[in-house]
Amino acid sequence: DHRYLHLKNVYSSLALCMFVAAAGAYVHVITRLFQGGLLTIMGSLAMMVWLTMTPHCPQTEKKRLAILSGFAFFTGVGLGPTMDYIISINPSIIVTAFLGTSIIFVCFTLSALYAQRRSFLFLWGTLTSGLSILLLVSFFNMFLGSVMLFKAHIYLGLAIMCGFVLFDTQLIIEKAEMGDKDYIWHSVDLFLDFVTIFRKLMVILAMNEKDNKKKK
Repeated sequence: DHRYLHLKNVYSSLALCMFVAAAGAYVHVITRLFQGGLLTIMGSLAMMVWLTMTPHCPQTEKKRLAILSGFAFFTGVGLGPTMDYIISINPSIIVTAFLGTSIIFVCFTLSALYAQRRSFLFLWGTLTSGLSILLLVSFFNMFLGSVMLFKAHIYLGLAIMCGFVLFDTQLIIEKAEMGDKDYIWHSVDLFLDFVTIFRKLMVILAMNEKDNKKKK
């Protein structure tokens, strides 16, 4: 089935992204390279623009995989400052968050794959509304500085990203059915979903760890 071959390529690219991103995060934590967050963001954006401007065809496949790796590396380096903070609280949180993210990702991906076709595509409106609410909450919290609002923002963000895993997985299948075989670009959506869930889980676990220490 061509659909499953496409998904195999998408998830192989996703695995490559995760491996390179882990290397990027490790490089930041160990060497403290790219300390400027702005430089990392610009690097990620430059790689993403380069990827979109490079057409998908057999001749450009290796080049686009290299660009994808560059994007994943800068994204991994971008996780570095958050990981520094987490390590200062409890380094084991990183492993727990990664395992938790992997379980969430696998469960929601399987739900999307085995559900009725297009059944989760209706989520688009709800998810974009949720993102708008998150933006408003984070804007107001810049002035209020409420811990409760921050926690609500993190938990709501996690729920929305789980919804995006369902939506993006089914959207990739539909795009493949319609002849869009750009598996490299499709893996970017899932990679960004994974990274965002991982980041939010790390923050949630760190908050819980700090609360437990305060109680003791």
